[in-house]
Amino acid sequence: MNHSSIRRLVMTALCVALGVVLPQALHAVPNAGNVLLPMHIPVLLCGLTCSWAYGLACGVLTPVISHLVSGMPPAAVLPAMVCELAAYGLISGLAAKYIHTGKRTLDVYLQLIAAMLIGRVVYGLTNALIFRAGAYSMEVFLTAAFVTALPGIMIQFILLPALILVLEKAGVVERPAVK
Repeated sequence: MNHSSIRRLVMTALCVALGVVLPQALHAVPNAGNVLLPMHIPVLLCGLTCSWAYGLACGVLTPVISHLVSGMPPAAVLPAMVCELAAYGLISGLAAKYIHTGKRTLDVYLQLIAAMLIGRVVYGLTNALIFRAGAYSMEVFLTAAFVTALPGIMIQFILLPALILVLEKAGVVERPAVK
């Protein structure tokens, strides 16, 4: 295993741990999971900085480990969250690999937007077609994915690009190679 792989593995482990701990830290805030989206941040960070494979693993492991440790997310919500977060990790990593404009800050925002939109579509489709079929409407989807989650979306837009650029500048994570 080379140095770069070890760094990505450690970063992924840190992101999974953060994805378990952050929701617990916000437990006192009413409806914090649906409003602030604390699990999304480390999964998106992992995909954007480590690669699609590590992001995907982080997206699957984070809600499962959190459920096993704390019971949150609840079992009824867990499968949909695994799909949603797996999509965030996968798409953010793929976007980091393929979206390159020559302007790093713009790249990160475009990569983040792509991952957030596709992840929400996966969330809506899995709920509508599999996990809540017949009890899930477009209104419920739009409210949950965009209205209720607006504070979390704004936190992601403010925090993640700044954090990624700082981590790259400090040499903690590698800037994704242009492919």
